[in-house]
Amino acid sequence: MFLQQIQVGNMAVFAYIVGDKESGEGLVIDPAADTEHILSEASAAGITIRYIVNTHGHVDHISGNANMKDRTGAEIIIHRDDADMLVSTPPMMLRMFGAKSSPPADRTVQDGESISIGKVVLQTIHTPGHSPGGMSLYTPGYVFTGDTLFVEALGRTDLPGGSWNVMYDSIMKRLLTLPDETVVLPGHNYGRMPTSTVKNERENNPFLR
Repeated sequence: MFLQQIQVGNMAVFAYIVGDKESGEGLVIDPAADTEHILSEASAAGITIRYIVNTHGHVDHISGNANMKDRTGAEIIIHRDDADMLVSTPPMMLRMFGAKSSPPADRTVQDGESISIGKVVLQTIHTPGHSPGGMSLYTPGYVFTGDTLFVEALGRTDLPGGSWNVMYDSIMKRLLTLPDETVVLPGHNYGRMPTSTVKNERENNPFLR
């Protein structure tokens, strides 16, 4: 599996390129900005982007969707509970982020569905709390946690549709039950290091004690 973490835009968002080296097929998770740079990195690795996967529908994670889709024709995938949010960012917010409105999802998913690129399979894990349709993506050894779980921190829950209790349950019951060695790949570079592990978060995340 090819995996590359790229910090993009002004909000320290992490976008991820995930690809199958054998087939050359790939996807990008949360292409928030700097889409040309993301595409350049994918091209250098011999990866063709087939899907754009959004962990949730907030503007700081979807603002590169339109450009990425224009350049690649990739299908946009999001959890069904954030599908409306994806296309309803207020114009003021778009201006604030210098963003284009995202095209609608080509495919919506629910908990437990799979997204496949070649032989690489990502399983969707519904992890609401930051947003109603927040989801994480798991493949053995790695979990992409969006804005649900950061490195020794958590996502905010004060935005519309957010809930501390719901997000706490998502983390404790859906993420921290993954194998200890699973690498946590967050949606923002807000921690003392760019990645973590499930074991580290269980033992050292001060918000989960």
